Amino acid sequence: MRRSWLFLVLVGSLSASACGPGQVAVTSELEVPDPEMEGAMVTRPIADLEVQFIPFDRDQVFDSLTAAFPTPEPEIPPDLLAAQQEIAEAQAEWQAAEAAWGAGRDRLQQISDELETLNQAESRYVTLYNEFMDRERAVAQAERAKDAAFRTFTGLQEGFIQRRDSMRIIRDQWADEAFASIFDVFAAKAQEAGLDFVVDTTDAQGYTLTDVAPGQYWVYAYYEQAYTELYWNLPITVERGAPVEVRLNPETALVRPVF
Repeated sequence: MRRSWLFLVLVGSLSASACGPGQVAVTSELEVPDPEMEGAMVTRPIADLEVQFIPFDRDQVFDSLTAAFPTPEPEIPPDLLAAQQEIAEAQAEWQAAEAAWGAGRDRLQQISDELETLNQAESRYVTLYNEFMDRERAVAQAERAKDAAFRTFTGLQEGFIQRRDSMRIIRDQWADEAFASIFDVFAAKAQEAGLDFVVDTTDAQGYTLTDVAPGQYWVYAYYEQAYTELYWNLPITVERGAPVEVRLNPETALVRPVF
């Protein structure tokens, strides 16, 4: 039972729901490489992101259960974390090399198509032909770099995946026992707060406007990437009137390794 994967299924209307709603406006986004400009970044919405509004601090509950459990949570060995980081960097290098090779190959095709429309005596033909020859050499070099980066990436993965999966099993088994009572504790905490759990999902623009009863909440969400996850557990106070604005992005997130 991973903390990030815990989906709350707690139903029932509590007394606070009759007080009238406030609203929370959530915007979720992250920066990704610009496919049209090498080295540039663009902002993209995180669509279909599940956002939970929890009337207590879920991290505090997990921390309390962890402290009360007789055996400590198994730690991820530092060398395994370092190996994962090395693999992530190798994968990024391979993907960048593949993108550079693909872009060079596309340009070669564009030049080739245009050359077919020109007379060899034209100056434009000579210019493009010279560019084609230069780029052809560059593309061949880029392909070698791509293949070498891929070999490095796959080589680093050998042995790592088995160790990672074994570590996952150990941690999941510990969590299943340590957090066996989590739903009961969550239900009791919600009852104590007198507030409901509220769950919503961002739209295609990474936005949601959610009705929430006035009170103290924590905005919980996570977004899993290849080797890390963005984790949010942000306290807010909801009142009637103007919506509370919450931004879920890498700047407001805790970045954690995925195991």
